[in-house]
Amino acid sequence: MSVDEKAADGPLWDGVVTLHGRVESRLAKAVQSRHGIGLSEYRALCRLSRADDGELRMQELADLIGLNQSSVSRLVARLESAGLTRRDMCPKDRRGVYTVITDEGRAVQRKAAPTYAETLTAALDDAANDPALAPLLATLRP
Repeated sequence: MSVDEKAADGPLWDGVVTLHGRVESRLAKAVQSRHGIGLSEYRALCRLSRADDGELRMQELADLIGLNQSSVSRLVARLESAGLTRRDMCPKDRRGVYTVITDEGRAVQRKAAPTYAETLTAALDDAANDPALAPLLATLRP
């Protein structure tokens, strides 16, 4: 059994999966309940707000937030319907499609950012108090 196989089937990886699930669940609930957007939508708005000119190619956005092309297309459609982004064609390559954050999208992202940060901190603090996850958190946090 290789080192990678051991890691994939061992307590460290189990801890990573457990931690990820707990944190993602809390983040998703907080962002949805307080700001009416999903976690993927929030993360897309974050990436777009930091991108040059507030725009990214659809495939680049998919890669940055960990979605496949089909999922990112549905996500962008939801963001467009809410007025948080708009699509634009690449001037050099008409096959390239960009998604561009709107002023409203920037405002939603800025309002949701403190919720995200506070919830992430609280979720990690709680996980650090779990004996099964504390060693992992000690490794992740400086």
